Amino acid sequence: MVKEIPLFPLNSVVFPGEELNLHIFEPRYKELVNDCLQTKTTFGIPSYVLTKIEYGTEVEILDVSKRYDDGRMDIKTRGLRVFKVQDFQNPWQNKQYAGGPVELLEVEQDQEESLQLKFSELCRALFEWLHMEEEITISEDTSMYKVIHKIGLKPEEEYILLKMRSERQRQHFVIEHLEQLIPALERAERAKEKIRLNGHFKHFDPLKF
Repeated sequence: MVKEIPLFPLNSVVFPGEELNLHIFEPRYKELVNDCLQTKTTFGIPSYVLTKIEYGTEVEILDVSKRYDDGRMDIKTRGLRVFKVQDFQNPWQNKQYAGGPVELLEVEQDQEESLQLKFSELCRALFEWLHMEEEITISEDTSMYKVIHKIGLKPEEEYILLKMRSERQRQHFVIEHLEQLIPALERAERAKEKIRLNGHFKHFDPLKF
């Protein structure tokens, strides 16, 4: 499905279902948000993490949290669907902001329950290891997108995830990342401990032969 929408590029990746708070201060984006509010339409956030405009996420405005006297706004948005930009027009029509036709992509909802359980176990282990379990509560049905920006993925890795057409493929990608990350953090912590002990007198239990 092809749709023409306003476009608001960001150096970030927004995922479907993710809620994102934005502070709107540039004149062109104040115009964009006001237009969307007036017409009750969505806009797109192309992810400019690889210095090109290609893939992004359509978002809806949930709420205007605050309006400032100079026209600035704090808004709450939620990601809807992934798209591929067909033609990035800047400016778009007679507006200050960019826009253009995008292809809304179909994502196969083929996630597996066993992979979801594995994902939640690894997330729980990571946040417990980081002493963040009280800040981030993980359950068996925790959405991947609730914690996706908190598990140490690089922006370009998040971009790879965004482009995937299969939820199961995304599950495998994130699980593999966590299975590599947690042991690496543990090795780094052991190395730090050895560095702290370097030069100190050490007590070793005698070996029995």
